[in-house]
Amino acid sequence: MKIAAMIVRILLGLLFLFSSIVVLFKLVPQPELKGGPKVFMEGMVASGYLLPLLKITELICGLAFVSGFFVPLATVVIFPIVLNILCYHAALAPEGLPVGILMLLGNLFLAFYYRKNYAGLLAVK
Repeated sequence: MKIAAMIVRILLGLLFLFSSIVVLFKLVPQPELKGGPKVFMEGMVASGYLLPLLKITELICGLAFVSGFFVPLATVVIFPIVLNILCYHAALAPEGLPVGILMLLGNLFLAFYYRKNYAGLLAVK
């Protein structure tokens, strides 16, 4: 189980690092979007803060996953972003749905692996 968690953690970390670095530093031209995905991305860019906030969060969590430091915290912080990625692909761009599902499963697996770290958060007091 320890090796599986390490593999999932590093793969998720690399995925988040790659996707955030590519967007933040504009290393690859963005593909031409149409319809709903175009409107969604235009809204995120027009807000001025949302896309950079998401990508910086992905970068920090990706570094945490790859380095192995603060992984339980990174798992919690990145979960809403992963859920949004899944919902985006389910509603607007179904061709990317398998990646969203794998990201969600990986995040849930890490949350299950580190479940003892969340005991204090989930305790009824």
